[in-house]
Formats: sequence, C-alpha cells, structure tokens
Amino acid sequence: MNQRKLSDTILVIGLGSPIMTDDAIGLKVVDTIGSMGLRNIETQQEAIGGLDIIPVILGYRNVIIVDAIKTGSYAPGTVIIFDPEDFEPTVGNASAHGVNLATAMHIGRQLEPEGMPESVKFVAIEVSDIITVSESMTDAVASALPDAVNAVLDIIGNIQMSI
Repeated sequence: MNQRKLSDTILVIGLGSPIMTDDAIGLKVVDTIGSMGLRNIETQQEAIGGLDIIPVILGYRNVIIVDAIKTGSYAPGTVIIFDPEDFEPTVGNASAHGVNLATAMHIGRQLEPEGMPESVKFVAIEVSDIITVSESMTDAVASALPDAVNAVLDIIGNIQMSI
C-alpha cells in the first residue's frame, strides 16, 4: 500500500451558511482565525455536510472543524469540544445525503485510511436559530464568538506543542 504523507499544516474548517442566522458561527470563527495570519494554519469556509467533507480533509494530519450545533442540552452560545469518538453512537447506515460528520469520518477512514487525519477536533457552538434567513446571528451566539475563537486557538496550541 502506498503511504501518503500527511501535511503538518493544521486545517481549520468553518461549516455553515452565512444567511441562516446562527448557522454562520462556524464561518465567523474561521474568518477570525484566518485574519490572524498564523503560521502553518490553513482555514476554509464550507457550506457542506455528509460525505462532502472527506475530500476537504484528506491529506491533513490535524483538522479542526467548527460548526453550529443544536442539541437543546446547552444554553445558546455554549462552546463544546468533541472528539470523533464522542459521535460513535451516531454512526450508522444512511443515504449519502443523510450522512452526519461522524459517519462521514468513519467511511473516510475505511476508504482512505492513509489519507485521513490522525486527529480531528470538533468545536461546536450551541445555537438557537438555524432556520431563519438572516445575516445576523442571535445575541447569545454572536457573543460566543471570542470564546469559540479561543477554543480553536487552544486546540491549535496543543497540536503545535505535540509536533
């Protein structure tokens, strides 16, 4: 088997939609990180889900995915950090359009084990409104932006210390 060399550049992906109220938080976090000009950090904004994440993350050793989440278990604006293992119970059979991130990661590791990241962290921000068409976030989620940025910067720092 051909062993692929994974990039040591850390990929930070913001997922979401800029016109669906709180769903923009992942994009705004990544925009802030990108504007800092950090060395060996690549940022991308994506409006994708499911299996479409696989080609985006292939070839990177470390990936951080920032996204809105609506669990109802946390107050809006709460920043939660997950590992892929935290989503294992949600991995299941689904159509290509119904695949969640955990299932996509599982499939990616089966299809491209040598190209998938060694480390993936999810920074999720609990949201209250992801269905209203608006370019403005709710106050609770907008005020969580600095905490979410700091969570990503902490993860970046931990990764860089381990390289």
